[in-house]
Amino acid sequence: MQRFFVKNILFIIAVNLLVKPIWVLFIDRTVQNTVPAASYGTYQALFSLGIIFQTILDFGISNYNSRTISQHPEKLPDLFPAMLTARLVLMSAYLVMAYAWGYLLGYRGWELVLLLGILLIHALNALLSFIRSNVAALHRFKTDAVLSVTDRLLMILICGFLLIYPPTAHAFKIQWFVITQITCYFIAAVAGYLVLRRIGRVKLKFSFNTAEIGGIIKSSFPYALLIFLMSIYNRADAIMIERLCVDGKAQAGIWAAAFRQLDMANIFGLMFATMLLPLFGRMLAQKTDVQPIVKLCVNMMLPFSVMVAVAGLFFGGDVMYLLYHKSELYHSQATQYQWVFSCLMLSFPAWCLMYVYSTLLTANGSLRTLNIIAFGGVLFNLALNYYLVPRYKAFGGAITSLATQTGLALVFIVYATRIIRLPLNIRWVLAHLGYIVLVAILGYSITHLPGINKPAQLLVFGLVCCALIFVFRFVSLENIKKLANRKIEE
Repeated sequence: MQRFFVKNILFIIAVNLLVKPIWVLFIDRTVQNTVPAASYGTYQALFSLGIIFQTILDFGISNYNSRTISQHPEKLPDLFPAMLTARLVLMSAYLVMAYAWGYLLGYRGWELVLLLGILLIHALNALLSFIRSNVAALHRFKTDAVLSVTDRLLMILICGFLLIYPPTAHAFKIQWFVITQITCYFIAAVAGYLVLRRIGRVKLKFSFNTAEIGGIIKSSFPYALLIFLMSIYNRADAIMIERLCVDGKAQAGIWAAAFRQLDMANIFGLMFATMLLPLFGRMLAQKTDVQPIVKLCVNMMLPFSVMVAVAGLFFGGDVMYLLYHKSELYHSQATQYQWVFSCLMLSFPAWCLMYVYSTLLTANGSLRTLNIIAFGGVLFNLALNYYLVPRYKAFGGAITSLATQTGLALVFIVYATRIIRLPLNIRWVLAHLGYIVLVAILGYSITHLPGINKPAQLLVFGLVCCALIFVFRFVSLENIKKLANRKIEE
């Protein structure tokens, strides 16, 4: 099982690294630098508004479906029509309710048109996620990995052309960005269905059995509530920054610039979570010990995330200058850019830990516990944002995000350990704590060495951190050789 997991996760990482960083660094970033700062700030706030209403859009169907099909693959052909019908009903309700809420928040004119386009993006993305959840539930992880980048690859090609071709580059508008995403998500969803029809023997038909659809929605409700609560404490920051600050649109733009880099880093953790949910679901159903996979994931994710977080802390100013020095907003808010970025990146290890332990609790069906924890996270996040954002603007939102994610990660670890009865290995925990301390000291020391430029400092920092991973035996050369020689049991 370990070899199966490692082979697939390395393929997923490779595919995503080839596509998604290009999207974030060269397309999304270029769009923000090209369009007016206020336009992009509005886009980001509306995008976050759409995410918060994803409870209605998804209603937990993807997670419920992934867990169900992973445990009972034979149910897919019969279950798919009802699931698809429920998904389309929820998409319609989502479009109406989220649009109405945007109107109540005071958005008017072109902002409402933009909101409608953004809601269509979310709706099509949810449809694609539902299709992919079936592919992943069948343990076709490599196929799912290819589908996960299809939309971004198309966007890179189309937006890249529009941003490079001189007649369109100078006239580029945020509306074009939205239209491109709608088109690409639609094409990707169609491609995903064609793949699923081939490997899962599903047919494009609908089920209007009210009792069946109602049963699916009822069973999905705990998952839906969890998604709703998580979307609030993950995305409310951008909306509160845009609404509570005097220069809200500009501050939302600063937040978006920093959060985009965290989003790109989180691709790493999300790849694990996508694979772990059906994997944990089947292992728990078969009463297989999940501890080796949990330990393997933490050993792969936590050291890397700590390295990235500490690099963000000590090299944050240089990174943001490199990415956004062409933006006119950057020159008047350079310090704010750096502080927000560094603070958000410090939350990256917490995100990675949550991807493992909250996914484990989800696969176990511990939805009541997850929802109680998430509700506490919402109250904490909203209260702290309400206090800090008017005083410290986007940086206040970053402090809130760091505190929220770190606190929730620790709580998820505690409850997952208790409920799943994972053995507590003190030596293993201390090894990770020791690694964190050493990397922090290393980052501070290297950035204060005289006569070494920033790129050289970053290179040395990265190389030493990677060496420490082997020193602490989070990854060992012996295990790598075993995996390569296929000596680990399937």
